[in-house]
Order: sequence, then C-alpha cells, then structure tokens
Amino acid sequence: MRAWSGVAAITASLFVFLTTELMPVGLLTPLSTSLGVTVGVAGLMVTLQGVSAGLGVPFIVAWTRRVDRRILLSALLAVLALGNLVTSVSPSYPLILATRLVMGFASGVFWAIGVSLAMRIVPERHASRAAAVVMSGISIATVAGIPLGTVVESLTDWRTTFLIWAGLSVLVFLAVAIIVPSLPSANAVPVREVFALPVRNLPLRRVLCTVVLFVLGHFGAYTFVRPYLEENASAPPVFITVVLMVFGAAGAVGNFAAGYTVNRSLRGSFLVGCAGLVVSMLLLLTIGSGPAGAVVAMVLWGLSFGAVQLCQVNMTLAAAPETIEAAMSLNTMAYNTSIALGALFGGLFADHLGVTSVVWFGVALTAASLLLTLRRQR
Repeated sequence: MRAWSGVAAITASLFVFLTTELMPVGLLTPLSTSLGVTVGVAGLMVTLQGVSAGLGVPFIVAWTRRVDRRILLSALLAVLALGNLVTSVSPSYPLILATRLVMGFASGVFWAIGVSLAMRIVPERHASRAAAVVMSGISIATVAGIPLGTVVESLTDWRTTFLIWAGLSVLVFLAVAIIVPSLPSANAVPVREVFALPVRNLPLRRVLCTVVLFVLGHFGAYTFVRPYLEENASAPPVFITVVLMVFGAAGAVGNFAAGYTVNRSLRGSFLVGCAGLVVSMLLLLTIGSGPAGAVVAMVLWGLSFGAVQLCQVNMTLAAAPETIEAAMSLNTMAYNTSIALGALFGGLFADHLGVTSVVWFGVALTAASLLLTLRRQR
C-alpha cells in the first residue's frame, strides 16, 4: 500500500508540475491584458519555462546522480511552490519570466526522474502499470487542472489562481516527503555520456527527432487555442473552459486506449495518434468556427494527443532500456525545448500573421512527424 501511495504522490507531483507549466494557456488573454503585453509576449511564460526545463535537465540529472531521489523530488516541489507564490504577487512581467525560468529547471528534472522513480518503488511485475498511473496525471491535469485554473481566474483573477497552485504544491511536497521511500539514483551517468547516447543509439536518435516535430506542432497550436476560439468562434470564457475540459477528458481516453494498443503495436499506435493530430487541427480550421465543430475537433485532438504522449514515452524507454534516466533526460530536453520553441514560433505567427496561422503551423509540424515515422517504418 505504501508503494502505491508513493506512486499516487508522484502522480500528484506530475499534476502540479504540468498544470503550472501550461496554466498560461488558459489565461493568456487576462494575463496579457493585466500585464500590458501582447498575447504573443504573454506566451513567453510557456516558452521560457520550456527552455530551462529542456536545456538544463541533462546537466542537473547527471550532477545529482548521487542524490537520493526522494530528497531531489522534494526539493523540486519546494521550488515549484515558491515559484507559484512569487508569480502570484509579482509586480512586473520580467520578474514573472525570471521566476518561470527557474521553475523550468525543476520541471525538467521531474520529467526525467518521475516515471522511473514510480516504476522502482513497486514490484517489478507492476512497473508498467505504475508508469501508466503516473502518466495519467497528464490527463488529470488537462481534464481538471488547466480548466479549473480558468474557472478560478474567471471568478477571481489570475494571481489567485497561481496562489492556489502554490498551496497545492506545498501539499504534494508534504505527501512526497512522508510517503515516497528513500531511493538512490539508478542508471544515471555523467553528462558526457548522456549526450553521447543518441550518437551511439540510432533508435533513440530517431525517437527524439519524432518527438521534436510533433511537440513543436502540438504545443505551437495548443498554446493559442483560447485566442483562436475567441477570434474565430466568438467563444466566451465558459465555452473555452468546457472545451479545455473536453480536450482533457478525451486525452484520458486516448491515454487509456493506447495503454492497451502499445503492447501490440507501439509504432502503429503512434502513427494513428499522430495522424489524428493532423486531422483534428484541419477540422478546427474548417469547421471550428461553430461550437459543435470546435468541440468535435478538440475531442479528436485530445484523443490523439493522449495516445501519442504515452507512445513517445514507451518509445524512449524501449530505445534505451539500460540507461533510462539518461534517455528520459534527453527526451525531456527535446520535449520541453520543443514546447518552448513551439510557443515562441506560435507567438510570432500570432502577432504577425494572426492566430489562424498558428494552427496551420501545427498541421505542418505534426504532419512532418507522421511522415518521418512512416518513412522509418518502411
């Protein structure tokens, strides 16, 4: 029971980390208005956190390879709680960006160690189930966390939203410190060996390229979903909240379905999910101007993202089973850097060509990921 309680605590950690990282997605409009910046500039809150999460993680994971993983995870949650608190009271946008930059380091390290930590605290025969439980935190965050943040903001303001998340981070910190058992690092290697891994490991290198493309496309478009729906579907805040919840619920279903299909055909599951991403964005562009069309597009988008998210983690672990933490740190670097670049490019497109162009950007990059996987399969 304590082992599975620890898995639950790690899942809660993923929830607060992910919701904190992506919370600006649902708050872009009020954030930009309150802070006196454009929507594209407000999107830098996602960009900078993604940059530090991606670029810093291989170094931090390697440098802390002798640190007990429970202590490390507790420290990461402490940084997250403090960062949310500072964001909620910050008087200036530059301070918020600096805070998000620091929080990104903590977020990146969590993604590198979280799943493997959960797999280690349960009996070996239940390791895959533990990983699936932790990954369900992604669906919980998208179903409940980000929409809940939007609701709180509509009832109060965005500062209160981040203050509440600071409190949640403290609660999860206490749960991890009390429940998760002490564990030394496993499979961690020096920095030079981390970066040499994709050079020697061709399957891992291919997986990382695939991840970069679909994450650039997905998050480039998803970061600007709220402005897109407001502009093209005249969507009020309540409808946007519902749409985000529908997206998250569909993601949970996609994640659950992929949990069964990846064991039969991991690459096939990814291909289906990636194709779904392309089609869903095209649907948003063609029928998303009406409420029903927007919901249909977001349901398919959520289903597809839930599937590819689980697939890409399994693809990374399958490519480098003997160096899990190192492989996951590279995956985290590729993933979070792509989130940052996706938000950055999306902001540039939004500010100069309009938010509709951001969705076309998503279509192009996810299609490239699909074509790369098809080519590799042949």
